[in-house]
Amino acid sequence: MAYKLRNRIFICRPAILLTILAASIAVSGCYKYPQNGYSSRVVYVYDGDTVKLANGENIRYLGIDTPEMNYKNPPAEYFAEAAREFNRRLVDGKVVRLEFDAQRKDKYDRTLAYVYVDGLFVNKKIIEEGYAKVLVIPPNEKYADEFIKLQRKARQERKGLWSR
Repeated sequence: MAYKLRNRIFICRPAILLTILAASIAVSGCYKYPQNGYSSRVVYVYDGDTVKLANGENIRYLGIDTPEMNYKNPPAEYFAEAAREFNRRLVDGKVVRLEFDAQRKDKYDRTLAYVYVDGLFVNKKIIEEGYAKVLVIPPNEKYADEFIKLQRKARQERKGLWSR
């Protein structure tokens, strides 16, 4: 009986260690989600619709277009700095979860994604508050209808970009 007990304990230990390891990886922000995407920490916010992750990837938010910062040829476009700051408040330093659509990369080799932080759909929030215009480029059209409705509402309420 002691042998069986020891054998059982020996079998349980690897399972416990694997569970702890899986939980640690998930919390660290680099767990691959089998459904469609993964999570990672945002280490830099370029502008209102582009960020850099801890894994080195540049992420371009799908379905939206914020004013350009024009780093190479200043000045920044109207409302660009406000859009960048809004995006920074939402995601900078936080672990975000990415969701992909039909196309994963753009011509600049950025990863195209819908972004979530703490249950908030970031792309949607940026449009909703008037910091972005809708930009749907087929085949990435998953949330096009919803984004268009949100833009219409932000425009009617004269939020953000639509305030002047």
